[in-house]
Amino acid sequence: MLPGPAHGRRSSPALSKPSRAEAEAAVRTLIRWAGDDPDREGLVGTPDRVARSYEEFFAGYEVDPVELLTRTFEETDGYDEMVVLRGIRFESHCEHHMVPIIGKAHVAYLPRNRVVGISKLARVVEVYAKRLQIQEKMTSQIANTIEEVLQPLGVAVVIEASHQCMTTRGVHKPGVTMVTSRMLGAFRSDPKTRREFLAMIGNPSSNLEA
Repeated sequence: MLPGPAHGRRSSPALSKPSRAEAEAAVRTLIRWAGDDPDREGLVGTPDRVARSYEEFFAGYEVDPVELLTRTFEETDGYDEMVVLRGIRFESHCEHHMVPIIGKAHVAYLPRNRVVGISKLARVVEVYAKRLQIQEKMTSQIANTIEEVLQPLGVAVVIEASHQCMTTRGVHKPGVTMVTSRMLGAFRSDPKTRREFLAMIGNPSSNLEA
């Protein structure tokens, strides 16, 4: 079953999106709540800038990641080894505090009959990153979408990221990296395949080999 809105495709049409003016008014309210004057010189243009920034930060809601993977290639000349894209840098936002999550993703799959352009794998990462997220869900969304569309022999996704909700507020612990993984098919069932993938990406966590 392909992922519906609840699993990460385009947001539901039932959701009523506020107007640009309403979004800017909300920013003005937050500025006042923070204790400043939205009409002073340095802040008068901030609501417009924040609204435009949000359009960029959350552009992933306007793209269907399934459609990105639908164009595949079957002329592989018998290639059946692992395809790995490592170090895909991304910027996302925590759905709990709306502060940045900055990291990199490593994506791999074992082709069954077809392959997809490598830029499309990076775009799938980008689409899910440009939404309000938790890292665990993002990891699963990327892996599940690749599996459901390409139907390969296996999919592996590892994400390493720093969360500013942890470094700039709360416990204030800079330098902490969170590592999550999702292994499907051969990457889950075959320890040798999993170890090969982890070695190729530098094995960010030995716990993933368990």
